[in-house]
Amino acid sequence: MPRARKNLVSIEATPYYHCVSRCVRRAFLCGYDHVSHENYEHRRAWLEDELLSQAQVFAIDIAAYAIMSNHYHVVLHINKQQADSWSFDEVIERWHFLYKGNALSQRYLSDANFGDAEKAKLGEFVEKWRERLMDIGWFMGRLNEKIARQANFEDKCTGRFWEGRFKSQALLDEKALAACMAYVDLNPIRANMAKTPEKSEHTSVKKRCEQAKQAHAANHPNQQAKQLMPFVGNPKQDMPQGLPFRLTDYLALVELTGMSIRNDKRGYIQRQANPILQRLGIQPDNWMTLTQTFEESFSHIAGAPKSLTDSYALFNRQRRANLSNCQSLFS
Repeated sequence: MPRARKNLVSIEATPYYHCVSRCVRRAFLCGYDHVSHENYEHRRAWLEDELLSQAQVFAIDIAAYAIMSNHYHVVLHINKQQADSWSFDEVIERWHFLYKGNALSQRYLSDANFGDAEKAKLGEFVEKWRERLMDIGWFMGRLNEKIARQANFEDKCTGRFWEGRFKSQALLDEKALAACMAYVDLNPIRANMAKTPEKSEHTSVKKRCEQAKQAHAANHPNQQAKQLMPFVGNPKQDMPQGLPFRLTDYLALVELTGMSIRNDKRGYIQRQANPILQRLGIQPDNWMTLTQTFEESFSHIAGAPKSLTDSYALFNRQRRANLSNCQSLFS
């Protein structure tokens, strides 16, 4: 039985989540369909553009994404600090960018004589909208609905475009975050849609590589891809908000992992290959397993055993699912 969405997301446990949406019957509705010989590749650009645009309105950052032919992956970060910093008016403006709002909010922006009692009532809606603007369910729901409407309009049909619910996995710690991001960025490599990560279309890793080549200092947050969550380096006091790795280290790790993924032999990474693996303490063989089977290895929660134990009360769970995989892969 599917778990209630409120039991899959807990900001207190982690702000990072891996989400996956698949086309109905896993049809190639965003790629080339070899059965019907229809080409829907342009829809991958629709989805990428809307994903990046929508993230500028929500208090949700994009850490990684990959748009495939019949599904897409995205690693999201709930930015509660950003949502809490928005003013009363800014919440309304952001909500109106996405939706019409209501009669009170429409009149508030145009009527200078708006009363105190009306503003107090509107304030209840504003706080509800603030919560929704950092809600993964609302983010994914709006994104999927918009793409479905565009595709159905183009196909001159009605009905489902996506499967009923998107899949959500909580990433409890840095180990899970690094492994999941690499898993997402390497999706086109595993699907044989690209030979190298920097040439994989409609992925975050390609966007990061393109920006890194142009930047004078690739690891500086201000010179990274503007629409994506920046890499800010190893954790330390007073660290700016961002991903806890160096961009160059991460890109090198993804490149090396991508070259190691082959159908005819087990991949291998040298033990001293990358500082991220050394710092996180992930064994090379475990890393190859994580970056090829992350989605299958964990249900709704992924992380080191201690992170798993500490978080279960926050997710209203009693049974520690996937404990054996967490112990074997993140130790």
